[in-house]
Amino acid sequence: MLSIYLFTLVTFLWGLITTPVSIGLAHKFRLLDIPGGRKKHHDIMPRGAGIVLWSGYLLWALFVGNPGVEVPYIATGATLVFIVGYMDDMHPLPPLMRLFFHLAASAWVAYPLPIPLWQRVLLILWISGTTNAYNLIDGMDGLCLTMTLITSIMALFAGNPAAWMPIAGLVFGVLLWNFPHPRTFLGDGGSTLLGYICASHLSWNIFPDIFGKGIISLSLILLLIGGVPVVDTLVAMTRRVLTKKSPFAPDRGHGHHRLQDAGFSKLQTLAILGTAHVFLIIMGFRLLGVKII
Repeated sequence: MLSIYLFTLVTFLWGLITTPVSIGLAHKFRLLDIPGGRKKHHDIMPRGAGIVLWSGYLLWALFVGNPGVEVPYIATGATLVFIVGYMDDMHPLPPLMRLFFHLAASAWVAYPLPIPLWQRVLLILWISGTTNAYNLIDGMDGLCLTMTLITSIMALFAGNPAAWMPIAGLVFGVLLWNFPHPRTFLGDGGSTLLGYICASHLSWNIFPDIFGKGIISLSLILLLIGGVPVVDTLVAMTRRVLTKKSPFAPDRGHGHHRLQDAGFSKLQTLAILGTAHVFLIIMGFRLLGVKII
């Protein structure tokens, strides 16, 4: 257990210390978020924190001694997801191209799971969807990182603290640079990476408990464990379809937008959505038959 705390400290320091380096690189290579449109920030913001998250996770995966058979698969898929997102930050890629690589990375990490084919397909769709959901809710300072931090903390009580605690440490180190006064943004590379890591590790955590679950029951469990990012994304897409808009059209209709537009501060919005995220994950695990609190 001591080694887990040590690795967590190392990943925290990695996030805390290397983020300023990523800020400098983002300025140098013009990876900048320009204010305007739906964006409410007033200053040009570097989008370099994703490379800190990716490099920190990869270094942990390479040097921690492989705490689980799933880590090489997740690290490989996470690298693909990050590179695609990082390229998209530099020059926007076609949505279908991004979706193809997200599905490929999801299939890669779900392929070794000893589960029925239909469950594997459902997990592939869920991992890919969660990957994009974390990106779509990354519209407020600290939100995507906080969702990941909460997921990590809740999931470690369900098992595999050797993986979740270092992830939490890494995310917390970067969060201090992103909230409450942001010095950097995650970019698509960082936000999709976090969604993929969370969904992939959760899939490997829960697969022994999903045997015997029907498709409706398992779909509901995955929806709840996906938490606020997944629920919010599905609600937003449904609302767009009902109003005869493209389900992928960006707008200010996400939960964090509505709360802020209603007058809630960033901290209050984060507290409300964070609390909702906790309850959704608890409900999902309890429906699965795993009591975490």
